[in-house]
Amino acid sequence: AAMRHLPYFCRGEVVKGFGRGSKELGIPTANFSEQVVESFPSDISTGIYYGWACVGNGDVHKMVLSVGWNPFYKNIKKSVETHIIHTFKEDFYGEILSIVIIGYIRPEKNFDSLEALISAIQEDIEEAKRQLDLPEHLKLKEDNFFHLPESKIVNNH
Repeated sequence: AAMRHLPYFCRGEVVKGFGRGSKELGIPTANFSEQVVESFPSDISTGIYYGWACVGNGDVHKMVLSVGWNPFYKNIKKSVETHIIHTFKEDFYGEILSIVIIGYIRPEKNFDSLEALISAIQEDIEEAKRQLDLPEHLKLKEDNFFHLPESKIVNNH
């Protein structure tokens, strides 16, 4: 079921999440609103995915994405959290995030420690980078989906 919906194109506003990504993990994530999460195919497998992401009309970057309940944090609401493999100078809450999910890395799982979770995420990031360098994945980086109409741009980004 993980692959049936891929590539999956999605766009939505970035909202404040749990505030854990940057602070506890050192791995900032962009969170979609509940409405966007609820619009995901209900049968998409939870787990870790990779693909491309773009904030506003900025550059397109590699990303890893977590879909699910975050067993380590025992969430009660499903979340979709995107870690863009790029360093941004500032937060981009309220901006439009466009993503294309291309492939599946692994199912969601629980971890014994924060260190184990961080280490798994670092491995996911490395795997995403390797996959996204493949020619068949690189071509989606240029997709017209990432070119927002002018009316959708906020804050001059």
